[in-house]
Amino acid sequence: MAEKKQFVVTISDERCKRCGICIAFCPTKVFTPDAEGFPLITSEEKCIGCRLCEIRCPDIAIKVGAK
Repeated sequence: MAEKKQFVVTISDERCKRCGICIAFCPTKVFTPDAEGFPLITSEEKCIGCRLCEIRCPDIAIKVGAK
């Protein structure tokens, strides 16, 4: 059985404007919003590396890379 590839997701606190696009576009629900709308990485192990969050982020605040 092939080993599942793992990914690391990082969010820049300085760049993120809390628009929620990453939360809306993530197909595996890696993010959940905190009380102020900041995306929290709550299920990084679910990340499939599609990079939709990174591609759609208008502020270039998210990076997805291989572990």
